[in-house]
Amino acid sequence: MANTATDLTEEDAADLQFPKEDDLSTFSRCNIFDNSDSTYCANCYCEVQNWTAEEELKLLDCISNYGNWNLITQELPNRSVNEIIQHYEYFYLERNGCKGFPKVNFPDVALFPELVVPYRFRLADTDEPPRYLSNTVGFKSLAGYNPARSDFEIEFDKGAEDILSNLEFVDEDDPHYELLTKLQCSLVEAYNRRLQERQRWKNLIRSHGLLLVRKTHSWLKRYDNTINKNIYEKMIRFMQLCKPTKFEMLMEGLHRVGELKLHISRLINLRKIGITTLAEGRLYFKLKQSHEANKKSLKLFRQDPALNWKACKDSNFTIISKCSRRRSFAPIEISGMPGYSKLSPQEADLCSTVRLVPVTYFQLRDTLVSECRKNGSVSLQTARKLLKIDVNKTRKLYDFLLQEGYIQKTSSSIS
Repeated sequence: MANTATDLTEEDAADLQFPKEDDLSTFSRCNIFDNSDSTYCANCYCEVQNWTAEEELKLLDCISNYGNWNLITQELPNRSVNEIIQHYEYFYLERNGCKGFPKVNFPDVALFPELVVPYRFRLADTDEPPRYLSNTVGFKSLAGYNPARSDFEIEFDKGAEDILSNLEFVDEDDPHYELLTKLQCSLVEAYNRRLQERQRWKNLIRSHGLLLVRKTHSWLKRYDNTINKNIYEKMIRFMQLCKPTKFEMLMEGLHRVGELKLHISRLINLRKIGITTLAEGRLYFKLKQSHEANKKSLKLFRQDPALNWKACKDSNFTIISKCSRRRSFAPIEISGMPGYSKLSPQEADLCSTVRLVPVTYFQLRDTLVSECRKNGSVSLQTARKLLKIDVNKTRKLYDFLLQEGYIQKTSSSIS
């Protein structure tokens, strides 16, 4: 009996053990993976769907861009509308997909533990309201709002009062007295509707914390790499239809979708280079970081004039030593960023080396291409005036576009 109790206890303890993602050797010994045609997950032992990572990424991308199931179906021709809807609701909305993990009911506070930026800029009632002088940065940042009066210097729809400017007293003996009275009442009603709209916009600006313009822009910059600027500029129009908290939940949901897309893109890139487990992926990034650090150290070592005997004989030794102090930056990881899938391998390498996000690269490229089409050619000096970025980045981008044939060089272009 004692042995039986001990066996049962060990068996129960084994059932309660949670699978560890690094212990991949235990998964390889499972019988369900002996078959090469198995469709079971290596982590939870559950049968998985036949959706590839590329399809998952395209689905999330299409939902952000279109929001229409028929248009999404055109991007996924091998899937029906009902199949796409059921897949999205089951895995993303209902958070299913693995029966082995425990289900936890998350309250709203747990899902959104911290409210995002706009609520932190509301002026406290106990604070002395700021009184900025006109033509100052603080005055302009409030978009014309006067905290001391709790009103705006320039009212929304400032021409609303013009409706009542021409109203005159109507004599009761006038034969058209009734008609004129109705017309004047209609004008007053129109004026009241415009006043209500003005007050609605005031309440909208205050409730959503949009008084400080610069801080609102910095809040939106948070979504540049996940939601994309073109999308969140369209989404902010729905502020007037949502309560502040609901709108924050909407933006945070889209932000989370963008993070998932970035994560899936990185996994796809790892799969392309032959990495199939999370442990291998962590080791790859660790070795890659070490390789970049060693490469940078070697480059600085070779640029040191004290170790170069030719530089020691040069009369311009001091000039060379100053130039060698220029800082060099490591390439950035752009895989999964908005617009990354549209880059060619050469363009992706340029963006990573020059430290340009794909969306910014496309804007700069289109600017130079448009200038070249208008004038027939573009000089480096003109490119620097148009782009207004670091001169070294401009030079590398300009040379790359010349090499790829996007633009043509003028005969007077400076070197």
